[in-house]
Amino acid sequence: MNFLESIRVSIRALLANKLRSMLTMLGIIIGVGAVIAMVAIGNGASAQITSRIQGLGSNLLIITPGQSNSGGVRGGFGSGNTLTMADVPKVAAAGPAVEAVAP
Repeated sequence: MNFLESIRVSIRALLANKLRSMLTMLGIIIGVGAVIAMVAIGNGASAQITSRIQGLGSNLLIITPGQSNSGGVRGGFGSGNTLTMADVPKVAAAGPAVEAVAP
């Protein structure tokens, strides 16, 4: 079977099963559209996060408390309560490189 014969057979099969062919095309179009949308959303979120981080500046240091352990369950990062308001003046007096402190 040569190339032209294969084309003729496939066109004949598509025309014989129009509904199945249309549903297959619709599924492919929806699938490709969904992939394109997800990639675009991911790239947009990545660009937004990058711009927010760049907007903070290169001279910013954020100090967060450690994680907590309660009943064998480890809490997330920053869930501990090891930092208090009394630590703010200590951090401010840490050295000449500290320009400002915001609790």
